[in-house]
Amino acid sequence: MNPNIRFGKPCITGTRISVYDVLSWLASGMSFDEIIDDFPQVNKEQILACLSFAADKERKIKIAV
Repeated sequence: MNPNIRFGKPCITGTRISVYDVLSWLASGMSFDEIIDDFPQVNKEQILACLSFAADKERKIKIAV
C-alpha cells in the first residue's frame, strides 16, 4: 500500500490495479484468464494473492469482533 497510489488502497505490486478491482472482476464473473487477457501485467499468482489478502482481512475482522 502506498498513499500516493490509488489513495493508499492495497494494489498489486508494480501496478495501479487494486485488490478491490480484482475482487470486483471475479465477483462479476470474469475468469482468471479473462482478467489476464484484459490486464496482461497481472498473473494467476497475483489474482490468488488478492483472494488470499481478502480472506486474511476477513479472518482478522472476525477475530477482532
